[in-house]
This record gives sequence, C-alpha cells and structure tokens, in this order.
Amino acid sequence: MNYCSQCAQAVDFRIPEGDTLPRHICDHCGTIHYINPKIIVGCLAEWEGQVLICKRAIEPRHGLWTLPAGFMEREETAAEGAARETMEEAQATVRDPSLYAVLDVPQISQLYLIYRGTLVDGAHHPGPESLETKLVHPADIPWESLAFPTMQVTLQHYVDTAGADLTSTGPLTKTIRRPARKPR
Repeated sequence: MNYCSQCAQAVDFRIPEGDTLPRHICDHCGTIHYINPKIIVGCLAEWEGQVLICKRAIEPRHGLWTLPAGFMEREETAAEGAARETMEEAQATVRDPSLYAVLDVPQISQLYLIYRGTLVDGAHHPGPESLETKLVHPADIPWESLAFPTMQVTLQHYVDTAGADLTSTGPLTKTIRRPARKPR
C-alpha cells in the first residue's frame, strides 16, 4: 500500500502508538490501515470414490488443477462459501459439507477452510472460472499439475487417510510456509 484510501496521500509503514505491529498509517488524515488475512473456502467434493477437481481458467495458475475454492464472501458461512464455490467453478451441488482442513499460509496472509462433502448427483461441468472439471480416483490425481500447495496438502491428507474415521481427530490443521513478501 502506497497511498491512503481515505485521502490519497502517501502512507508510512510503522508501529502506531498503542499497537504492537506495524501498519500503514496516513499522517495527513490519521487513518490506520489494517490489512487482515483473506479467508479462502473450498470443497473436497466426493462422488463414488472419486474427487471433483477443476482446471483453472483464470490466473494465478491458469491451466492447473485445483479443488473448487475461492474467497469467502460477506454474509455467508464458511460452509455456504465452500458450497457456492463448488457451484461457481464446477456447476456442482454438494451436500452436508463438514470442515476437513484448516490451512494457514501466513506469508501471503491467507487462511484456507476446506470442507468435505458429497456431490448430490455426480453432475458437474466447468463454470466461468474453470476450463475443465472432472472426477478422479485418488490414484489418478494429477500431482504435478496442481495449482497450489494448499491443494496438494489437502489431497495428500485425503489419500493418506482413505477409509479412516476422522470424526475423533477433527480437521487437518497445518501451516504452509512460503517465501516472505515485503509489505508495499
């Protein structure tokens, strides 16, 4: 961030009085800009032993495979967001989504909430953000063509725990480290 969204003056990056972390501060109007993490919701949607994946039609990672996922919207629950993303990206309806993975990516200020659910009827086709959708058996996951480390971790957990009762262990929780970026 270089300029204040309130008055368009240059901002400084420092620790404001009474705080403990650096923030973008506008000395002209006094606005302190808090940049909070983004929440990404997604769904590991199953149908008859297969998982639904989408080939991205947008950047970043155009042409690579992912689970249906995207930014959580205002006024929706995380589970509703995961179901919405599944509909938007794969034109598929998922039922009974339950929290499956919580993945922190602190260097890019993202928190992933991945749900697991069952497709209502197995039907799917690409939405505007997907070039292709398909159901794959775990043995056929295109590991070398996955778009994001978060999806690699989620799908690997799915393969590693196939058939296991996860109700007593709760969702996968993991921090994924990436190279740090300097704030703008």
